[in-house]
Amino acid sequence: MTVVGGLALYFVIWWTVLFVVLPFGVRSQAEEGLVIDGTEPGAPVLPGLLRKAAITSVIAALVFLLVWYVWATFDL
Repeated sequence: MTVVGGLALYFVIWWTVLFVVLPFGVRSQAEEGLVIDGTEPGAPVLPGLLRKAAITSVIAALVFLLVWYVWATFDL
């Protein structure tokens, strides 16, 4: 696997994991009872995007290492 191929693979894994992590722990304005006038009641109160990006990076790195290990072991 080349460096560019590895970066491309990590990029794809990172975005895939992000879409899995995004819904965890999100509470809507309607659930919290704090609907602000002019906004969608289903909008998140505190999405915590920086924390989710950090969690996504760690999980994506672990998945990438697993894929790289299999790739290197079986000489694909």
